[in-house]
Amino acid sequence: MKKLYTYLAVFILGISVIFVTAFTTQEEPQEKTNESIIIFSHSLHAELSDCESCHTGVLESESLSDRLIPEKDACAMCHDVEDMDACGTCHYDDVFEPLLQKKSELIFSHKFHVAEKGMDCAECHKDFEEINYSFESSQANPPMMQCYSCHNDKAVATNECSACHTATDNLLPQNHRTASFFDNHKFSAMAATADCAMCHNDVFCEDCHVATIGIDESNLVDNFYTPYSPHTYLNNTKQQVITRVHDLNYRFLHGIDAKGKTMECQTCHQTETFCAECHSSNHQDFAAEGIMPSSHLQQGFVMIGVGSGGGEHSRLARRDIERCASCHDVQGADANCILCHVDPDGVKGTNPKTHDINFMSSNNGDWHNDAGSVCYNCHTDANAYPGGNMNFGFCAYCHNN
Repeated sequence: MKKLYTYLAVFILGISVIFVTAFTTQEEPQEKTNESIIIFSHSLHAELSDCESCHTGVLESESLSDRLIPEKDACAMCHDVEDMDACGTCHYDDVFEPLLQKKSELIFSHKFHVAEKGMDCAECHKDFEEINYSFESSQANPPMMQCYSCHNDKAVATNECSACHTATDNLLPQNHRTASFFDNHKFSAMAATADCAMCHNDVFCEDCHVATIGIDESNLVDNFYTPYSPHTYLNNTKQQVITRVHDLNYRFLHGIDAKGKTMECQTCHQTETFCAECHSSNHQDFAAEGIMPSSHLQQGFVMIGVGSGGGEHSRLARRDIERCASCHDVQGADANCILCHVDPDGVKGTNPKTHDINFMSSNNGDWHNDAGSVCYNCHTDANAYPGGNMNFGFCAYCHNN
């Protein structure tokens, strides 16, 4: 009995823990800033002094790992740091932490840009005369476009990513960090303010936009994780070309996009051959061993006979004939449809119906004068040719009504 109570107590305790963790919310920890460490206002100090008076190490700094936040000695140039009664002007009670300086992943020399080239701090660090703490400014650090005014391989400096960035494999602009960017990036690229060339050249676009180097049918199970991008990253990371277009699990989800036509597969893939590499069998017999759509396995998928309507396959073909072609006609010969949808005798009602009543009867189509018209692929009776007898066979479908 005692053991039963023990198990029951453990069970109740476990349920309580699950309930508490599942139905209580905790605020995510906020990134700590210097606002909680010191009382300071850039706007007040900007009226009294220049940047170098406080950030004394800037003119000699060649790396962003150098500590550029003002030290006590810099403050002592104006403040009486020995007056214990005045500590509350800048310091909170019982807060003795050093000021925070964020780690940077950029390569930058203040000495070169400011001391040697004479650039003004405000050219890169804007709005400081209006704020207290640097994190309050959306332009505390220069945006990429600011850097590009010089680093463009045209005017002054190199545009090589590695000249300024310590790592490039995960380098991604803020406007790229949206779920819809891949689908909508063409609008950004065509805009008058397009700045793609800051990071990309035409070769980068061709990785995806040239079908001849797209992922082809040889990219199967054994080599699914190739090819790799030709780009070289500083930390030797390799990015796969396939991940620029599809996620690595896309082979399990691609049917959704194919049906919804959210992407044009044939932009990169020859669907008649590419799809067949996975969907066919070892003996090229789809029906016996291949991967067939579920619709093909339904009863009544194909129905033959006058008035049958052709079954489910005819409805699907009328809705989206392109999907049919992605599997059928895999060898480039005449479409598999004409195995049944053919008219060798020119007699109405004796072959599966393909066209609606009076289909193109009011058109003076190319079949009247062109023996190579596509119509003659299926209409093969003896009278199916330009200038045939209007009272017989193919010609009589319209002219003998």
